[in-house]
Amino acid sequence: MLALKVAAAAICASAPLWIAGPVAAQDGWKPFAEKDAAASRLPSQKTPLATEQRPALPPMSDASTAPAQWPATSASTSPFNAKANAVESGDLAPIIASDGSGLPLDLWNGLDIAGVETHLARMEIPPRSPAVNSLWRRLLQSESTPGGAAGKFQALRAEAFARSGLLREQSDALAKATAGGGGAVDAVLFALKARSDVALGQTDAGCAAVKEAGGREVSLPKRLKGEVIVIAGYCAAIGGNPSAAGLAADLAREEGHDAPLAIAALDAIALGPDVAKTQKIAVAKKIDAIEYRLLQKTAPQDLGTLLERAGPTVLSLLIADEATDPKLRLAAAESAARLNVIAPDRLADVYRNQQFAAADLADPLAARPDPLTRRALLLKAAEAERTPQRKTRLIRALLDDARRLGLYIPMLRIVAKPIASLQRQIEIGWFAETAVESMLAAERYNEARAWAGFGQGLDRPAMGPSAGGLQHWMALIDIADPATKTTRGMSLASVEQMALAGRFTPEMLHRLATVLDALDYQVPIPLWEAASKTPQPSTGHLPETGVLTELQDAAKKKEFGRTVLLTLRTLGSNGAEGAHMIALGDAVRALKRADLEPDARRLGFEALFAAWPRQASN
Repeated sequence: MLALKVAAAAICASAPLWIAGPVAAQDGWKPFAEKDAAASRLPSQKTPLATEQRPALPPMSDASTAPAQWPATSASTSPFNAKANAVESGDLAPIIASDGSGLPLDLWNGLDIAGVETHLARMEIPPRSPAVNSLWRRLLQSESTPGGAAGKFQALRAEAFARSGLLREQSDALAKATAGGGGAVDAVLFALKARSDVALGQTDAGCAAVKEAGGREVSLPKRLKGEVIVIAGYCAAIGGNPSAAGLAADLAREEGHDAPLAIAALDAIALGPDVAKTQKIAVAKKIDAIEYRLLQKTAPQDLGTLLERAGPTVLSLLIADEATDPKLRLAAAESAARLNVIAPDRLADVYRNQQFAAADLADPLAARPDPLTRRALLLKAAEAERTPQRKTRLIRALLDDARRLGLYIPMLRIVAKPIASLQRQIEIGWFAETAVESMLAAERYNEARAWAGFGQGLDRPAMGPSAGGLQHWMALIDIADPATKTTRGMSLASVEQMALAGRFTPEMLHRLATVLDALDYQVPIPLWEAASKTPQPSTGHLPETGVLTELQDAAKKKEFGRTVLLTLRTLGSNGAEGAHMIALGDAVRALKRADLEPDARRLGFEALFAAWPRQASN
């Protein structure tokens, strides 16, 4: 105990700071603490859901009965049933919040703080699916709060921002939550603000927040208390007191704080700045933002190791810091784009900041740049190119390169702008399908239709087998576009023909039928017949038992926040493309029922896009 008091006194003299007393016996703030334990209890991806499981397609003896037989999602209602036709509160359009999220004002009906935390504990953050991640970000952006314990909810929200790599958004949220200070502000919020400010390089504000966190009467939960001690040690080091950093390391050890990397870095810093810069710290797990700041004061890390171990927060810092090595920054941006930590536009900005020789920009296809910078070179050259034939070849080369690295969807969104500048002409007819893909991914649906119409109208014998025949893309555009003015399903005739010609795999037929049914399309009988001839696929993510039932209940009651969180759990970390057929159908159906149809359609598009038949490849 004497050692703890000495350490605390030394740190106080440096910062000045005060670390709160013994940890409270209460549970305290433990965001997502159940996650690891819950993951071990989840069923395998092929585990059936007992009574929740519905067959995607039944055995069919008479095609004319198919639509009535599958799936049995609701009982038929007589049009003369007055009760069934009465307007209920759940049928009314929701009032949309003015916070820019596009989500309803009563977002958290049906959920309390404990319920929100339970859902977060069973999710992988950030979601790997673009469609799911878009919904997740808007949920975080919403300023609505569940009833009661507003401070606890703000803490959970701030932690979710951090785990998503959204440090700037986290900082803004915590600035609002702690504005004015005062005894009413929870110590947890100040601790999170300290972590956020120090991570962003705002050391003065962060060290002041550490002082506030340690000075609250209510003790901090154990894990956060350990983090505050580490941040206090960092503040002491920044203030020119390396000895206090070492004492903070001892104090963190005494408290049982499980952060070997941070403690080792503080020990190294305690040896003095000259010696610290020679101390190599072993990195055995993902690095968080505070650990990254501590590592910056020790021997430089191998760039490959640093990138491999970087968590979402560190990826965000590497991208935001102009002093980051350009190649490391570029690699971090691509990694972050794959994880949906940054938007495609941000990745494009990093590409554009790369510098190349004039000769390489003049002939990028013949150039031999570093493989890491090749995509940046191709994008810069494609955006500068004025000749349609050369521009399209550069864009196609860029997309082919991106596909191999798991960046196809982000890159399609990035190249939508240079593609939009092209005039549709027969010389680039081969490129029409690529343009449709790009405009679809970028949600520029009218332009996607224009390119599909252009490609469909080409003289195919003259252009070769890869041109034309793009009518089936109209069906996917119709599925994705929430604002289409055409009659839904009118474009499915070409899809029927392709299905009969064997252009869809059995799994894709089931997936297509599932999405169409969930979106309330009248599924063409030939599609039913073709899909029913093969067993329902059994692979893909299934949530634990009970989630699908909860999801249906939340959607029916228009409990929007609960519906969104249950949708994220239903689909799993890989989103619509990696979900089991049952999970996919229930997720799309629930979002549509909860008046989130644009998101339902994004999920439907994502589920189908990767395996949609392409003329060039099929």
